[in-house]
Amino acid sequence: MIFGVCGALGAYFNIDPTLLRIAFLLAIIFYGTGLLLYLILAIVIPSEDVSSH
Repeated sequence: MIFGVCGALGAYFNIDPTLLRIAFLLAIIFYGTGLLLYLILAIVIPSEDVSSH
């Protein structure tokens, strides 16, 4: 909910964002890679308010 990564991925893949949030949380707890992946996606995924010039 902080960067909107799960909401954007959910909209793109037509998946409930809550399931993606749970998946990221499990990846953070069990593997430790979820946080790094989340931060990379927060940088890579464009925000909605970016105008297309």
